[in-house]
Amino acid sequence: MLVAGFPAGSFAANCYVVAPAAGEECVIIDPGQDASAGIDEILREHRLKPVAVIATHGHIDHIWSVAPVCGAKDVPAYIHPADRDLLTDPAKGFGLGGGRQAFGGLELSEPDDVRELADGAVLELAGLRLTVDHAPGHTPGSVTFRTPATAEIPEVMFTGDLLFAGAIGRTDLPGGSYEEILASLARVCLPLADETVVLPGHGDQTTIGRERATNPFLAELAPSDGPSKGF
Repeated sequence: MLVAGFPAGSFAANCYVVAPAAGEECVIIDPGQDASAGIDEILREHRLKPVAVIATHGHIDHIWSVAPVCGAKDVPAYIHPADRDLLTDPAKGFGLGGGRQAFGGLELSEPDDVRELADGAVLELAGLRLTVDHAPGHTPGSVTFRTPATAEIPEVMFTGDLLFAGAIGRTDLPGGSYEEILASLARVCLPLADETVVLPGHGDQTTIGRERATNPFLAELAPSDGPSKGF
């Protein structure tokens, strides 16, 4: 599997381009502020053809470029319905007035084709199999995406702003809940194998095992069935 990513814009939100291999179709995850140029560079370098944009949640730093990328590539966008309104009213996610005119007069619009994500759904896109886990707490519509383990690589989870290396997403913004994010972490993350690679919405990659052992927010959480050690 090919995964290429970069921190986009002043928010440094990680945007990922994922494909089975070079020269094939791909999906784009969380195209944030000024992400288009970086995406195009990755597409050219690896000869990739995008088939979808998928969003871990609706905060502006992760969806800023969703509409222009979808429009330029003629591909659909996927987002959880609880965060869909943030595609056109990003200020709502920060408790700001001004609606669409917040963020320096930026006006966002929905792509022509928006498809809603559901908990437990399996997306078959670009030759990839991505399992969707609804993980509210950072936002009501936060989700993660998981690729299955193979003989060559472990499971990979794109966590958005649910889980970071050494930290978790903030819960003090509208729609956030500390209790919900802890429940999401216990249900969605902790049952996974230690080897599971975590590619977060900000910062460096990590693993479930490392976070289970060192992340202070996960230290007192325990999955109901215990961590999985195999595939």
